[in-house]
Amino acid sequence: MKILNTTFLTLLLLISAAKLLAQNQKPAYTLADTLRGSLNAERSWWDVQRYELSVKPDYNDKSIAGDNKIVYKVVRQNSGATRMQIDLQQPLVIDSVLYNGASKLRFEHAGSVWYINVPAQKLSTTNNIHIFYHGKVHQAIRAPWDGGFIFTTDSLGRPWMTVACQGLGASVWYPNKDHQSDEPDKGASLTMTVPDSLVAIANGRLRYKKANPDGTTSYQYNVINPISNYCLIPYIGKYVNFNEVYPGEKGPLDINYWVLDYNDPKAKSYMPDQVHKMMKALEHWFGPYPFYEDGYQLIDASHTGMEHQSAVSYGNGYKFGYRGRDASGYGWGMKWDFIIIHESGHEWFGNNITTNDLADMWVHEGFTNYSETLFVDYTFGEQAGNEYNFGIRKGIRNDKTIIPAYGVNAQGSGDMYPKGGNMLQSIRHGLNNDELFRSVLRGLNSTFYHKTVTTQQIENFISKKTGFNYSPVFNQYLRTVQIPNFEFYLKDGKVFFRYTHCVEGFNLPLVLKTDGVKTLKINPSTKWKQAAITGDQQKLFNKEAIEFMYYVQVKPAK
Repeated sequence: MKILNTTFLTLLLLISAAKLLAQNQKPAYTLADTLRGSLNAERSWWDVQRYELSVKPDYNDKSIAGDNKIVYKVVRQNSGATRMQIDLQQPLVIDSVLYNGASKLRFEHAGSVWYINVPAQKLSTTNNIHIFYHGKVHQAIRAPWDGGFIFTTDSLGRPWMTVACQGLGASVWYPNKDHQSDEPDKGASLTMTVPDSLVAIANGRLRYKKANPDGTTSYQYNVINPISNYCLIPYIGKYVNFNEVYPGEKGPLDINYWVLDYNDPKAKSYMPDQVHKMMKALEHWFGPYPFYEDGYQLIDASHTGMEHQSAVSYGNGYKFGYRGRDASGYGWGMKWDFIIIHESGHEWFGNNITTNDLADMWVHEGFTNYSETLFVDYTFGEQAGNEYNFGIRKGIRNDKTIIPAYGVNAQGSGDMYPKGGNMLQSIRHGLNNDELFRSVLRGLNSTFYHKTVTTQQIENFISKKTGFNYSPVFNQYLRTVQIPNFEFYLKDGKVFFRYTHCVEGFNLPLVLKTDGVKTLKINPSTKWKQAAITGDQQKLFNKEAIEFMYYVQVKPAK
């Protein structure tokens, strides 16, 4: 029996050691991850100016054929023959490449990376390569989570096609420079050739619709603003349209609703109401909708939804909540359509402000998660917003850090949504100045208008605008999985307090208030501090009340 116990103990120790080793090991990144996620020599010398993309999907064969004219500017001098890295994922293949509309170029590839040999390039000149490609295309199985081209049917069994490719990358369906840092400065066009029984829609505005002699119709859409590769998306199906002009903060905004024909009656009584409330709330907090020139479209999709710039996809079943559920548990999530508000929120954070590296995606998802809280706050009141924000906190897992490794196309924890939103709400409460806080949000969208950024730029802007160094706060919530402990005790008319279980220098300010009691602002750190308080102010040091307002754990001091 003793031998069995010893053997069992040894086994437990080995299992524990293996688990600990696995937790401490860094993810194994490949050369393909680096080629996709970094700006190497074959990518950094040229800057994308425009994409002119055409695609013809074959619904029955589950394949596509297309071409992409990539207009680029030479931003770094090179001599002799120059290689360009173009991304196009297997099993798609490049057929040919033309340089400036004339000479054919040689190319080779390794997996999903294609190297194109171009002539010597002069600094500051603008040239183009025209890439022709075809093949079977990777299909999404569980869109939008896995990504790919989507060949499906509507509820009447008719063909319905689109794409969802955030994270996986736009190179899953067309050749491009698949890196978030390089958006086409002069926009993009997308031409879709489809059976004449179907309608095709894309981002921006319709340039032309042309009937072809082979029973197909070509639709060309165009955006004039910079756009992320993964946001340029076709929608193909039995669509009908209704539209309106919304009196937005920046003036008249063209809004188009594209829905499957049988959804038309309910869409007309449902979508505009939600879109108007969204625009009113988010323009209040974030500033004008960032793409007035390209308009705003809300489009029926076969998946739940995505933030495709100026062409937001919608698949929430015309129901409030997220597919009929409320993430907060307080009931507020059942009073509005999650997908319309959340995915439209990305027009400001994700599409207007885009991160250079996938590792900084919290800027997209954390702020957009927080747009839900701000929408609830604006529409239903401050207490409703507080309850919603606190309620979604239960979705935080603290499984890994929000910001992962850079340069390898890595994505951090899904906590970037609720934890990012709770971090921002904690900063807002500690600031205790909504006018200033609103100017921060609006300032971000005006300062970084149509730009790509790093998290450091966003963090520095917030600290500078508020006049407070929030660096330790960002380090705590974005770069660790620890929930800070707020410790305090009351003695002789004073409160003694500090933070533990946190990064060195963690300094989130706390403003404590309740009805009938003088508000108290304290600035805890990792060192013990003290403040004189009145007898009534002792009521402010309530565990549940503090944790409700701030993403910290209140612990009794030892």
